[in-house]
Amino acid sequence: MRHFRTVGARLALALVVVVAAVLVAVYLIVIPSLEDRLVHSRQDQVATVAERVVEQLNAGRHPTDEFALSFGNASNTRVTIFDVASRDPLTLVDVADGGGGDTVPGITDDPVANRAAESLSTSRGVETRLERKYAEAAQTAKPTRNATYVVLVSNSIEDSLGSVALVEHRLVVSALLALVAALLLGYGGARLFARRIRRLEQAAERIASGRFDEPIVDTSPDELGQLARAFERMRQRLAGLEHARREFIANASHELRTPLFSLGGHLELLVEEDLDDETRREFLGRMREQVDRLTKLAGELLDLSRLDAGRLRVDRDPVDLAQVTELLLDEFDSLAQGTGHELARDGVDGNPTGLGDQQRILQVGRALVENSLRHTPAGTHVLLGAIRNGDRVALSVQDDGPGISETAAVQVFERFYRGDTGGRASGSGLGLAIARELAVAMQGEIELSSEPGRTVFTFWLPAASGTSSPAVE
Repeated sequence: MRHFRTVGARLALALVVVVAAVLVAVYLIVIPSLEDRLVHSRQDQVATVAERVVEQLNAGRHPTDEFALSFGNASNTRVTIFDVASRDPLTLVDVADGGGGDTVPGITDDPVANRAAESLSTSRGVETRLERKYAEAAQTAKPTRNATYVVLVSNSIEDSLGSVALVEHRLVVSALLALVAALLLGYGGARLFARRIRRLEQAAERIASGRFDEPIVDTSPDELGQLARAFERMRQRLAGLEHARREFIANASHELRTPLFSLGGHLELLVEEDLDDETRREFLGRMREQVDRLTKLAGELLDLSRLDAGRLRVDRDPVDLAQVTELLLDEFDSLAQGTGHELARDGVDGNPTGLGDQQRILQVGRALVENSLRHTPAGTHVLLGAIRNGDRVALSVQDDGPGISETAAVQVFERFYRGDTGGRASGSGLGLAIARELAVAMQGEIELSSEPGRTVFTFWLPAASGTSSPAVE
């Protein structure tokens, strides 16, 4: 019984049942229908002969054996003519028989002839004589007022029934062969089908256990092939996520380890060394920088975890991006002076009031401005602008630095990616990644356009309702 629990066995059994049902239906429909057709065809034949004999009798022909034999030979039938001697009780007397004389017994008390005599109409049927079946037709003739004849025409249907029996036998043999073939082919095909399912099951087990190294290959165009290709896409996606997770852990560990080692080293020097006040203040300042770095990294990691979990709450309030540019200019003015950059406002076009969370918009703006200040050489101009274009508004950060290569432009928004564009490759590598996800969370997007001498980050947001401005071309 355990064999029938498998998909292959069940499919094979189902195929056999379907084939068997079809063959039984064919047998029950074809054989009786074929037999009925043959019998009715033979009855029509003998009925036609009986009509012609009746016509001759009604025309005055005398019923003799030679007369009956001539019709019988012409139609390959047996013609027997009875005289209705009495109707009560019914008595039929054989007056002419084309059955072959003494070699074939005469016909007496035939039910088909009796029914025709009683009803004075045509009668048909199949009768058995001497273990042989005959198709018969009987019809009455009344050539004179005092004479009534019954013409009985019969023809053996044993040859036709033998053909039906042969067809029946061959159909049964063919059915048995078809069932055996269906069982073998169905079970074999089902085993192949089940084997493919088993491979998918094993692949799912590997993926569930965290093994993403073995590809799932099934080139078949059917549903299982499509399912296998979906599994392969899932495997590749999970492998990518697993790779990203490991890189995330490694990079996060590295980012945490560096300031912690720096703090530990400075603490040891402060405790063990006899330092003057100026050196002590310098060490404390460096330690404060590392604490700020750890604080920022912890905040960024917390934002990422909330974004990944879908639990980061963002408001959708009207925010004036022109005011945001002013806040960013005030915040980064001292940093720009310290790095030798020129930070300025590029101007405001239209009424750039968008829908979003002001604190998160400022966070995105900080990431874009800090990226330009950190990754461009001293002397670079960094311009902040706010524009409106139809039903969208944007905060733009533009610099005239060396630009970002095509390869780096694809990776610049990835987590922990830190490119070196001629300036200092510093920071955690999370700022732009968080900025892009915050933009998406506020139903916006960040576009990057870069070429040597001009790099522009454009942070688009939906325009606030109730405000209007001509589109900026």
